[in-house]
Amino acid sequence: MGTPEQSTAGGPAARWAGRVGGLAGSCHPGPVVAVTVLMTALAVTAGQSAARCVLTGAAVLTGQLSVGWCNDAFDARRDIAACRRGKPVVDGTVGVTEVWVAAYAALVLCVPLSFACGLWAGAVHLAGVAAAWAYDLRLKATAWSWAPYAVGFAGLPAFVALGLPGHPWPAWWVVTAGALLGVGSHLGDVLPDIRGDLATGVRGWPHRLGPDGARLLLPVPLVAASVVLVLGPAGPPGRWGTAALVVTALIAAVGTVLGRRWERLAFAAAVAVAVADVALLLVRGTGIA
Repeated sequence: MGTPEQSTAGGPAARWAGRVGGLAGSCHPGPVVAVTVLMTALAVTAGQSAARCVLTGAAVLTGQLSVGWCNDAFDARRDIAACRRGKPVVDGTVGVTEVWVAAYAALVLCVPLSFACGLWAGAVHLAGVAAAWAYDLRLKATAWSWAPYAVGFAGLPAFVALGLPGHPWPAWWVVTAGALLGVGSHLGDVLPDIRGDLATGVRGWPHRLGPDGARLLLPVPLVAASVVLVLGPAGPPGRWGTAALVVTALIAAVGTVLGRRWERLAFAAAVAVAVADVALLLVRGTGIA
């Protein structure tokens, strides 16, 4: 069991490698990589230049890193008390001070990278990052825990749109779909650990719904995002759009029904719908502004 300030033992090289590995594990690498890759791909499909795509990706990466490290550093004492294995700070791989330093360093880098994409683009992106920090530091345990997810996810495609030549305002439907995806992501993030969180006194919005309520609500914002992504842009949805709506609705319905007995199936169905939403977002990328 680690302590908040414990570091790995061994020689300098081993300690350095351990800290680097611990920091990599503390940033929540899965979501960091997924969001960065998605927003970079959206920048490509939206028509940003190669240099601007790299800049957009770098801004998103530093923002996501700062949020992930802030989350682990702030939750370190509670995670240690709950004996949550697999957390680098809990295992003693890296100290909490080092994680805080990394979080603030990434946040400092995120500011000029965001504003390099344009004044309004930078302001929107940093507002989303600020909302995510607010979630980590305060809102996670309140009934408003969904709001930072909605703001942050809505801001990401808006950031990409505002970074296009001429800095056009994002289309309403891409911002709305982003917010819905954010709410769905919040429910999906919480659901696997909701019982353990309740045992440690966490009382965010999904926790107040309870495990069954969160499971039943999980597919709703995700399917709603599918509807917005298909019907929101100008013009008829076409056969592929109608097919996408039918498929996502069926997957969500099956996951909801069978999830009563197999909870993991409900989560898997929600992930499948979210993947379909991401695909729809990228296909619609040329019309986000």
